Amino acid sequence: MKLILLSAGMTGRTCELKADKTTIGRSEDNTFQIAEPSVSSHHCEVMVRGSEVQVRDLKSTNGTYINGVATAEGVLKPGEILRLGQIQMRLETDAPAAPGKKHFDRTTIITGGVSRSDLESAHPGPGFDTKAAGFSKKTNEVNRIFIIVGVILGAVIGALLLYLFTRI
Repeated sequence: MKLILLSAGMTGRTCELKADKTTIGRSEDNTFQIAEPSVSSHHCEVMVRGSEVQVRDLKSTNGTYINGVATAEGVLKPGEILRLGQIQMRLETDAPAAPGKKHFDRTTIITGGVSRSDLESAHPGPGFDTKAAGFSKKTNEVNRIFIIVGVILGAVIGALLLYLFTRI
């Protein structure tokens, strides 16, 4: 098992969880040092107990989070995100991924996207009123009003300029 750093500037750094207890923090005396200001000098400890990984916060300043939930002590499962201050890392095992399940380490661009007809025909699900949520199709009435007002205003300005130049 290993922790893989995901935060910018540290992406790809890993910590193998071979020992029973791994200490993580900003100080050099930690098993896994992360020199980042939001990480406390002795932030947390990670204990491997068989196939289970336990995380215990060491009264850090900015907290320890498992999947976005603050925790004083908790179990970290493979694929879950551990956040210490502003630093995020993911627990990975050496076991192969489940068949049919893809794991992405970066943003993937899906070519083709979604067509407008797919969006218009999609059913949003029960309890979701598209009209009440402000997602109804817009009309061109507002555009028509702007065009009419623009034409009238242009005609008035043109007539005014013509009047002023003929008086000179």
